[in-house]
Amino acid sequence: MATKDLAGLRKEFTRGGLAPENLAADPRQQLQLWLDEAIAVEHPEPNAMTLATAGADGHPHARVVLLKGLEEGGLVFYTNYQSAKGQEMAENPWVSVLFFWPLLERQIRVGGKVQQLSPELSDAYFASRPRASQLGAWASPQSEEVSAYEVLEQRFREVEERFKGRPVPRPPHWGGYLLVPDWYEFWQGRPGRLHQRYRYVPSAPSGWRLAVLAP
Repeated sequence: MATKDLAGLRKEFTRGGLAPENLAADPRQQLQLWLDEAIAVEHPEPNAMTLATAGADGHPHARVVLLKGLEEGGLVFYTNYQSAKGQEMAENPWVSVLFFWPLLERQIRVGGKVQQLSPELSDAYFASRPRASQLGAWASPQSEEVSAYEVLEQRFREVEERFKGRPVPRPPHWGGYLLVPDWYEFWQGRPGRLHQRYRYVPSAPSGWRLAVLAP
């Protein structure tokens, strides 16, 4: 099979520009605005974000998770605490996330530290999940090696029987994280690869300073 010319694949970005004066003073408001616009155009998985972590060994790993809330202090997502990413965040709480919305020719990068949400908040979100997802959180030893997919199916059936006829409680190894950002970066594609990049960094005594970055 012939290999496609990957080096020749490129897309010219032609949507409107992004002037600094049109950006919100607070990056959280700007993130909410762009997220709302991605939802409005029915972008596939608009709340999907690539989460990058690194454990004590310094080796980076990335995977896609779903943003589940924008709280006062930052970005909320949920996962298995005993998964590979959960273990890495326990060893090193510094992470970054990336949103990519190609239909809007936009990216957002956010970096900061994570902290676990309270059990009460994790309980409330877990209770809102579909029952199959609740059962899956009990059945899957996330990131661990299993001998065959059928093992997972059997575990699911066992958990399904265990909780038959009653609510599924949140597993103690599953819950939420809050990413508290210390920087945000907004990227808008432009013709000629002169993309526009704006980074928000903390500015004393309170607030944010906007920096223009070369693409």
